[in-house]
Amino acid sequence: MRNTDFHRSLAAGEQDRRDDDTPGNRLLGRVVACSGSRATISAVAEEGQTSLTELWSVGRLISISVGDNRIVALVYSMATDQQSWSSSGDTLFHVEVELLGEVHMGPEGREEFSAGISAYPYLGAIAHRIRASDLAKVYDTGMSDVCVIGKLTQDETLDATIHVPSMLSKHFAIVGTTGVGKSTAVTLLLHKAIQSDPKLRVLILDPHNEFAAAFPDHAVVIETDTLDLPFWLFKLEEFAEVVFRGRPAVPEEMDVLRDLIPEAKKAFRGSGEAGLMRRNNEKSSITADTPVPFRIADLLALIDERIGRLEGRTEKPHLRSLKVKIMSAINDPRYHFMFSSNTITDTILDTVARIFRIPGNGRPITTFQLAGIPSEVVNSVASVLCRMAFEIGLWSNGGVHMLVVCEEAHRYVPADASAGFLPTRQAIARIAKEGRKYGVSLGVITQRPGELDPTILSQCSTVFAMRLANDQDQEIIRSAIPNSSSSTTSFISSIGNGEAIAFGEAVAVPMRMKFSRVSESRLPKANGVVVKASEDTPDTVDLRSIVGRMRSVSGPDISSFQSSVLAAENEVSPMRGNFADPAPSRLDRLDGYQETQRFEQPVSPNGEPPMSEPDIQPYRPDMLPGVPAGPSPLSAHDRFDALRRELNAGYDAGPSQASRPARPAFGEAGENRREGSIREQLLKKPLSSLVRK
Repeated sequence: MRNTDFHRSLAAGEQDRRDDDTPGNRLLGRVVACSGSRATISAVAEEGQTSLTELWSVGRLISISVGDNRIVALVYSMATDQQSWSSSGDTLFHVEVELLGEVHMGPEGREEFSAGISAYPYLGAIAHRIRASDLAKVYDTGMSDVCVIGKLTQDETLDATIHVPSMLSKHFAIVGTTGVGKSTAVTLLLHKAIQSDPKLRVLILDPHNEFAAAFPDHAVVIETDTLDLPFWLFKLEEFAEVVFRGRPAVPEEMDVLRDLIPEAKKAFRGSGEAGLMRRNNEKSSITADTPVPFRIADLLALIDERIGRLEGRTEKPHLRSLKVKIMSAINDPRYHFMFSSNTITDTILDTVARIFRIPGNGRPITTFQLAGIPSEVVNSVASVLCRMAFEIGLWSNGGVHMLVVCEEAHRYVPADASAGFLPTRQAIARIAKEGRKYGVSLGVITQRPGELDPTILSQCSTVFAMRLANDQDQEIIRSAIPNSSSSTTSFISSIGNGEAIAFGEAVAVPMRMKFSRVSESRLPKANGVVVKASEDTPDTVDLRSIVGRMRSVSGPDISSFQSSVLAAENEVSPMRGNFADPAPSRLDRLDGYQETQRFEQPVSPNGEPPMSEPDIQPYRPDMLPGVPAGPSPLSAHDRFDALRRELNAGYDAGPSQASRPARPAFGEAGENRREGSIREQLLKKPLSSLVRK
């Protein structure tokens, strides 16, 4: 809503009228040069006084009287005529200004500001300090539903207002170097946004875990410990990004995933649905990108089935490699949020409701903390969230307004087309290009606009430019600001903390303003280094807990995940409860899968340990018929050493040792054994044949 101070400033400004001859008048100088968009004003500082020059400063607005209209101009340069200053005499100086627009009488008989200029200043036209009423008219958006976000830098008695619907409908960006107050500005703008639009749902991609403290009463915090983002929600490229750990995908293995994932999804849907539901689903095809649940066990079983085929020997190495990659991802405790026990059922409704706050229940903001997610899959997670946000806005028919805030946006959509993750770039670009049609908005926050995709930044119709020190970043902002206000960015490298230059759809003209202060309890706070120790700062830390979190020793308990998979594949025995029968299933046939998957010993529902599986002894030669049982089998290395010692002993002893009891070698009878026969066979057979596989 419009602030009451804004109305009072308009009324008070109407009384700010003085004659040119009255002492203390607003006369500053006269126009001595004018071009199409700029003008030069000459003024005199009498007897070295600075009272007049104090009213001129870079970044301030002044007005030039032209008939009944008053042209508004921005000061961007100042210089004395002789490059010197006289403390006792008069000093002539020149002021360079840029023409912004004019205040004129509107059709309804009220004065209003417009960006165009109907009559340019003539030589000798009087320039004076701007009236407070004119200054209020310049920054008036002409709309009633505006929000106050700070004060004007030139006149702190006037409020800096923006039109929030315009800011959200066509996206916004906040740029500035580190430490200038970007996060505080985001906090202030989001508080104003949720007050302005009750339907708005905000998703913050928080890479530094700092926005949880900024919205204690309006936000739900989602971190890796409380996150359930099922793997089957990922598209094929997103799932491959997880499996291949951010490295380029192998084309042959991608083809296998593209073929087998739909089969695994059909196997899941056919196992637990009614006949009518299956008949309805047969009409629609299932692809690798369809958000339908499936079991990793089914996918691995399908891969194992292809490995066992007689044909296709050339693709078997790729199949084995893909199987190892999938099992490695499942066993990684950092991926618990994807492969936990809650991700093998159809929980898409619960996932969407929790992440995107539908219904909001008084907490319309979700802070998605990305710091604990492995760096190689952060792009995949961001891609899933942005894609789902757009689809929710698309299929809700305007029922839900979504705002996706990307902190450190240059990570997801870098300027280099070869860098970054393509699905993430496509998801964010789709919101930027088409989101406003479906009520999906984008908020971009970055400290390096030069490293951000220019297409994304060009779609942000409202920009809050805070202090920028890099020349490339400043050039990006200069190219985005309107031509009539290009001089506004000339001092963007020297504005203070918490100060910004706002321009675009949400403001009438480029506005230099200072954001309102946010209370200490609502400031974004990250777990970083604090300047001053407080009572909340711990004196010591538990080093073992830190090392434990680094190693993720408290791995995820996925025993229920295994149990549900086995129960779905095999008939459940009443004696074994929720555990599978001893008969091997597809999951049991996977080499090493049960052992590598088991982080903790499962427990039956009655609290007792589950029935142990029958011990299957490995193959030994003494199991063959006619071979006497001997001691426990030796390892391959020990058997090889024993055989080598036997050979050396027989070779050194010669014929005198022939009476020694002969040992059958390689199926030969002892009485037919000749001297050196073992040595000859060793030379003829490869050593690999001596090691029992």
